[in-house]
Amino acid sequence: MVETFMKKHTLAILPAAIAGLMTVTPNSGFAQTTSSPTQLKKVVVETTREESSENTGDYTVESTTVGTGLNLELRDIPQSVTVVTREIMDDQGMDSVTDALRSANGISVKATDRGRNGLNARGFEVNNYLFDGVPTVSGNVGIETANTAIYDRVEIVRGATGLLSGSGDPSAAVNLVRKRANAASLTGKVSLSLGSWDHRGGMVDVGTPLNSDASVRTRVVVAKNTQDAFIDLENTDNTVFYGIVDADIGDQTQFSIGASDERTKRNGIYWGGLSFYFTDGTRTDWDTSKTTATHWNQWDTEEKTFFATLNHQFDNQWIIKANATHYKQHEYSNLLWVTGIPDKATGEGMEAYPYLYIADPKQTQFDLQATGPFSFLGRDHELTAGIMHSEYEGGWETGGEPVSEIPGVGNFYAWDGRYPAPVWDAPDLGSFETRTQTAAYTAARLQFTDRFTVIAGARLTDWEVEAEEGVWTSAAYTISHDNLITPYLGAIYDVNEQVSAYASYSDIFKPQTSLDRHGEYLDPLSGESYELGLKSELFDGALNASAAVFQIQQDNLATPDEGYFVPGTTNQAFYGAEGTESKGYEFELAGQLSANWDISLGWTKFSAKDANNNDVAIEHPRKLLKLFSKYRFQGNWDGLSLGGGVNWQSEEPRKATNPATDREEKIGQPSYTLANLMMEYAFNQQLSLQLNVNNLFDEKYYESSWGTFTYGEPRNTKLTLDYRF
Repeated sequence: MVETFMKKHTLAILPAAIAGLMTVTPNSGFAQTTSSPTQLKKVVVETTREESSENTGDYTVESTTVGTGLNLELRDIPQSVTVVTREIMDDQGMDSVTDALRSANGISVKATDRGRNGLNARGFEVNNYLFDGVPTVSGNVGIETANTAIYDRVEIVRGATGLLSGSGDPSAAVNLVRKRANAASLTGKVSLSLGSWDHRGGMVDVGTPLNSDASVRTRVVVAKNTQDAFIDLENTDNTVFYGIVDADIGDQTQFSIGASDERTKRNGIYWGGLSFYFTDGTRTDWDTSKTTATHWNQWDTEEKTFFATLNHQFDNQWIIKANATHYKQHEYSNLLWVTGIPDKATGEGMEAYPYLYIADPKQTQFDLQATGPFSFLGRDHELTAGIMHSEYEGGWETGGEPVSEIPGVGNFYAWDGRYPAPVWDAPDLGSFETRTQTAAYTAARLQFTDRFTVIAGARLTDWEVEAEEGVWTSAAYTISHDNLITPYLGAIYDVNEQVSAYASYSDIFKPQTSLDRHGEYLDPLSGESYELGLKSELFDGALNASAAVFQIQQDNLATPDEGYFVPGTTNQAFYGAEGTESKGYEFELAGQLSANWDISLGWTKFSAKDANNNDVAIEHPRKLLKLFSKYRFQGNWDGLSLGGGVNWQSEEPRKATNPATDREEKIGQPSYTLANLMMEYAFNQQLSLQLNVNNLFDEKYYESSWGTFTYGEPRNTKLTLDYRF
């Protein structure tokens, strides 16, 4: 009876419940910091004005809503959270979100080819992205390739994140926080950069009020980057435009509206990768500039986002937020896959497969959230509740079979990209699906004692996908799951004024398309994450430290049901079985060691195995160390900043079968270290010059996927001139 009632009424009654909570009058001491048995400690009371990491010079932030929807200090979030602030991105010269994620603790980034990247955390793929806390679905070329010019910071919460993200893997969620229009007078920044492989870059970032009292403000960011590559034939052209208007409608209401447009043209870029072996079983050792691409290879994308947000704070400190977002992408790829195992003497034996891919995915989402304090049993608590609805349409067209002849590759040693471009027939529908998700979620922060807090929440989701018949979809189908409940539970105990201990359980689901012996779709994969940890705020919050142990179980994995077929077909039937288990620990330190010394340090170690005790995510290492530190000199050296760091990873557990011996052997990249340096000199408060050197010792390493590999970037430099006004 309870389940039936929830199914029929939960989504309908939530708005009324939120409205009712608006009448709750909080304890008058809610926003104060003095200790009292009836006060909620360390709550960061939100306002309608968004916080920013810009111009703070910090390697950490005071608070974030990532993970729970509640605006909490990092030590009060019972999950592992990493924030890549604007200062970190600027210090390390990060041009893309990929660069930011490479520096983030616990995140492994490996090139799938020269157009895409595979991200992994704790043994699971990272595929959940949010813009300002609003989840979105990425296309074939992921959001991780986006330019960082328009973002204030990148927030990563690891583990299962189903409370706010909805569906996905129990890996991590990446929240991209946009820059806001918060300038009370005309301010801006102009950057010019030159670098290796003919890199040319420029950015203009200008903010200004639009009226005399600065209650209406605007900001415009335009960025342009062009670059060749260490890979033969390749060049990239990236252009970004971003505009936002923030308006204060009275003291308690703010309205924001904005848009972004990012276009990337990738020419001569290769799809796939290089062969590990020669036919005699010996390993290849190509030059780092070796490519499988042609002169006509093309991999272009365009990302457009439109968004609007309305925030209102009531007199009783409750805040209601309404978001509307429309995201669309266009991708056009005309590529050649060159694959096979070449003969060591002649270079013969490779094959070519041309491929045309055209996609126009889009997503529209609406979100309404209310957050605020309430009193119960003499204590102050905090609650957030929301409803959301999203519709995603995505698919792709393929060129079908080329009308023209497909020549052989010949001697791969002599490959220079001079290969005839295919002539395509009319495009065919590869696949197309419409995905709809409606959800209600809530989380409460309950202050049981001065030191003991519990965060409890849940998400109720209706999820449906409708797929059309296509080249990669043998038949149209519809899958729907109603009333999927995603729980969240965390407990935090303040050991003292600086240290908190926590324990948490979080959950996430991922729908599957496999059918069982009865012709029914399998229930979604279930990802459950358990975490224990300690967090500390040192030096009055200037430095955040954390340590955690975790265990993740993803179950109900589609597994062949031997001897059974889907009714009425000869298709293999599947059943849900135990899946992957991951466990490990992490350590992180971020912020200031002193007034002039910044540090970002992270260490991760984990194991991830399937039900048969085999390693999973074999392209990714099991141990990661990420360190970067910067020191600002004073006195006679005032204006000079020096920084440096190392990224170390352990051996990747990837194996493959030797083509000559037919024996399985290790082919994963051995452990390696990349060292990076930066030097900045500020001539005055307006003008500065910065040099970044990446892979200082020119380490040669590779990143593997799909039985092939791609070399990582050799030593490279970038010189950036910044002018602020």
